Amino acid sequence: MIKHIVLWTLHEQAEGRTKAENAAQAKRQLEALNGRIEGLLSLEVGIDLLHTDSSADLSLLATFASLEALEAYQRHPEHKALMPFMAAIRYDRRVIDYAL
Repeated sequence: MIKHIVLWTLHEQAEGRTKAENAAQAKRQLEALNGRIEGLLSLEVGIDLLHTDSSADLSLLATFASLEALEAYQRHPEHKALMPFMAAIRYDRRVIDYAL
């Protein structure tokens, strides 16, 4: 199994919405992928509560059946459809993938 973790830092304003509004929209869109992509075993999206200088604003924790399943997720049309919005609202993105 593979754990896929993504942390985003969002712009204060983007796409005509506030950071909080964009975080909520991103959370809804990402969570909608749950159960829709083969090999995606679990997906959790969190919005930061503390807002410290070292905090990310949004996180994604996903578990995949295999590295091939993660690669298929990254190419999946429903995942790719989210990329323009996510790119527009964030100014930093960090990722780590590791075997469980």
